[in-house]
Amino acid sequence: MNSETPDNRRARTAAIKHKARELGFHKVGIVPAVALDAEREHLEAWFVNGFHADMNWMRRDDDATKRRTDPREIFAGARSVIVVALNYFTAHEHEESPAHGKLSRYAWGDDYHDVVGEKLRALLAWMSDNFAGAAGKACCDIQPMMDKAWAVRAGLGWIGKHSNVITRDYGSWVFLGELITNLELEYDTQIESDHCGSCRLCIEACPTDAIIADRIVDARKCISYQTIESRAATLPDDIAHAQNGWLYGCDICQDVCPWNRFEKPTAEERFTPRANETALELVQVLAWTQEEYAARFRHSAIKRAKLSGLRRNAQALLQASSETSRGDFE
Repeated sequence: MNSETPDNRRARTAAIKHKARELGFHKVGIVPAVALDAEREHLEAWFVNGFHADMNWMRRDDDATKRRTDPREIFAGARSVIVVALNYFTAHEHEESPAHGKLSRYAWGDDYHDVVGEKLRALLAWMSDNFAGAAGKACCDIQPMMDKAWAVRAGLGWIGKHSNVITRDYGSWVFLGELITNLELEYDTQIESDHCGSCRLCIEACPTDAIIADRIVDARKCISYQTIESRAATLPDDIAHAQNGWLYGCDICQDVCPWNRFEKPTAEERFTPRANETALELVQVLAWTQEEYAARFRHSAIKRAKLSGLRRNAQALLQASSETSRGDFE
């Protein structure tokens, strides 16, 4: 690229951002593909304190942490990271019923890995067709990228006290993804300020005190971790007693966030609740066969918990409901 000029780079960057928005992404920023040194220190401290619970796959060895904080370890020749956010909010409400278990909003529709990944791969294909030698790697949660750190660096939002990224225009109801590319692009330098101020609503609302400090979550205390990632046969007593009707995940810290008053319904139809369900009947969950479960949650993020996990969570909710009912008559 001996003929490369700032104008060429600027035009290429503008075209990529336009295409990203055309594909449905709501926010896009571009930053250099460099190591996240400060973020790596925070990540390692989180590991040392055991806040990752049993998610040992996150730190199998020292190289794993390096790969998680340096995009050049994921894609050789990386020069730029295109960071995107996709709004997933839909105007539906959680179903509150002792007979049903609530689902986290992010899992109501189709699997975000599929939706975001598809759009990123489409962007990469378009870049390959339009810019000679363009190559890259699409990343959406499955790859070892620090999605939230990249979103902050790209100016898409800031890390809220609940540790989720908050955007000024869509609140925290966004999926994040990255496209690592070998193209030299024009970079965004404006970082979004922290707008949480003195607000502590998310910290105070967490029923298990999982947010142990600003922006630090202890997964061992987190309802989302325990109902999705944990493979334990039973839920810990302190989690089961504070489950608050959650069968899969938990949205409490986001539901109380004042910035989510700016939520807007997404145009992405694949995030609409499947079968218009925001909760599942607990007795039905216990009755499913493996085949019925697999068919029901094909291309759904809920498959992450496995049938055994959903049954465990359903049993805990039913047990809590039974104990409450007995208490009402004592």
